[in-house]
Amino acid sequence: MTNLAKLLMVGACAIGLATAGAPTAARAETVALKADLSAAAQVPPVNSPGTGTFAGSLDTTTRVLTYTITYSGLTGPATAAHLHGPAAAGANAGVAVPIAAPLASPIKGQATLTPAQEKDLLSGLYYANIHTAANKGGEIRGQVGK
Repeated sequence: MTNLAKLLMVGACAIGLATAGAPTAARAETVALKADLSAAAQVPPVNSPGTGTFAGSLDTTTRVLTYTITYSGLTGPATAAHLHGPAAAGANAGVAVPIAAPLASPIKGQATLTPAQEKDLLSGLYYANIHTAANKGGEIRGQVGK
């Protein structure tokens, strides 16, 4: 073995020993979330042909939720949209994450959640809904889950 080869081998071993116990950076996990929104899922159900979808992703390191809500067939223009929780399907809860205008489909946005909000969201205890003038309590709704 040449001196150069020996030197390279010793250097590689030294690098391996130096990094063997070094901590690795935490990797962010991105969790995909979704919901199908319908008038039948409202509590109580409403009469509307409206439908929609919620598609989101949550970065569990930064707790940033990024989402897109699409909808069609509402009885009128959307007047408000929110994520509500914590509440299981069939139950109502207050606004947890307000969704800012513009409310035309598709609605795109993001929010930084608290640790408690993250836990509730990942436990399936949030729902998305869209309100209209004819249905002030919400016209379409969908439970957000993985």
